[in-house]
Amino acid sequence: MTEENKPKKEKVPRQKMLEQTPAERVKNFNEVPHGFTPETAMLEASRCLQCKKPKCMEGCPVEINIPQFLKLITEGKFIEAAWSIKQTNALPAVCGRVCPQEEQCEKVCVLAKKGEPVSIGYLERFVADIERTKGAVKKPDIPEKTGRKIAVVGAGPSGLTCAGDLAKMGHNVTIFEALHKSGGVLIYGIPEFRLPKAIVQTEVDYLKMLGVDIQHNMVIGKITQLDELFNSGYHAAFVGTGAGLPVFMKIPGENYLGVYSANEYLTRSNLMKAYLFPEYDTPVLRSPRVAVIGGGNVAMDSARTALRLGAQKVYLVYRRSHNEMPARRDEIHHAEQEGIDFRLLTNPVEILGNTDGFVRGMKCIKMELGEPDDSGRCRPIPIKGSEFELEVDTVIVAIGNGPNPLLLSATPDIKLNKWGNIEADPVTLATTKKGVYAGGDIVTGAATVIQAMGQGKIAARSIDKYLKS
Repeated sequence: MTEENKPKKEKVPRQKMLEQTPAERVKNFNEVPHGFTPETAMLEASRCLQCKKPKCMEGCPVEINIPQFLKLITEGKFIEAAWSIKQTNALPAVCGRVCPQEEQCEKVCVLAKKGEPVSIGYLERFVADIERTKGAVKKPDIPEKTGRKIAVVGAGPSGLTCAGDLAKMGHNVTIFEALHKSGGVLIYGIPEFRLPKAIVQTEVDYLKMLGVDIQHNMVIGKITQLDELFNSGYHAAFVGTGAGLPVFMKIPGENYLGVYSANEYLTRSNLMKAYLFPEYDTPVLRSPRVAVIGGGNVAMDSARTALRLGAQKVYLVYRRSHNEMPARRDEIHHAEQEGIDFRLLTNPVEILGNTDGFVRGMKCIKMELGEPDDSGRCRPIPIKGSEFELEVDTVIVAIGNGPNPLLLSATPDIKLNKWGNIEADPVTLATTKKGVYAGGDIVTGAATVIQAMGQGKIAARSIDKYLKS
């Protein structure tokens, strides 16, 4: 029987998560959605058609058996559903919150043809939360130790995933993380209202349960080098150092006080806990008028953070139209609900300062869209004579990041591409340095958390094969 000829199930509408109202949530950093109840989770999971050839799995970079965990939810076996996900994904609570499911598993769901795919991400989040709150996290069976040591550089999504998979293969894994906390962009870049830090820590603790050793404040490339790690007994290494180098617009005025990269602004708020003022008196400007430049998730996070840090007016300045914005639809919707002022088809040309060296405004120009460029999006073209000024006190630049250069500058035998990212074999993720593999943003350029995790899985398999060869 083909999927098209299956008996029609009674239509159940896609279930919605309850969430804080916009007026309430702009006053706090608490997570916006409240999550599914057990009843709504079971109802939503029941919408899955259990396709014989589930396309949703093809759309998942970390290879979750989606129909299996949805079926377990319909049977009320929530913890078993979480364990099912963890067979391939060590970070389900994170992925359930920040993975762009609408562009991956949900996009290819059969029900998406009518615009209402199963809420796979919300359900993944639901069972992961049940597992955590019930204290039901369990250690999987791990084979006998192989005696092989692997160094993982970077405790971001790709490094954590690679480390977890290698540990489950019986290898001894040590993660070297430059910061004092694990999680990479999950901990310094994504705000508490979208991804609570306690959830990241729980999933990091799960990796420790698997036997992964994590050493913080270890800047590989400065404190020690990859070659020194090999000389001290490591047999292979994975580099997942991410994209931590901010990109600026190169326009006049970017050196004025009050201009931040999104990386710095979000790190001060998230990792340095400015969001917990006055408990933490973190130095960060709390300006009444803020402009955020960009249209991606990082721009949305920065704008919504500025609002919660006390800004009375937050502009989101983006040079293309709403349709070309790379941010998730949910994040754009939430930002609009919270009153962020979207200034689309607008581009900054100069940041203006006062006599004390602080930002006082920003000169912008109106744009129109031309033919598609190399990215496939319509090219923005300035409209002559349309310049105008925005009165702002702080400017946050969120237009992307380059590769973290610390390790790469000290390791010249790892070949880089023209953008400064590591040139890795597209199948194995092997670098030009023997025994060294790489994945995530340091290879692809800034991408999504789940794509980085998918590369971590590929690299883990390649490293295991390399060690056995």
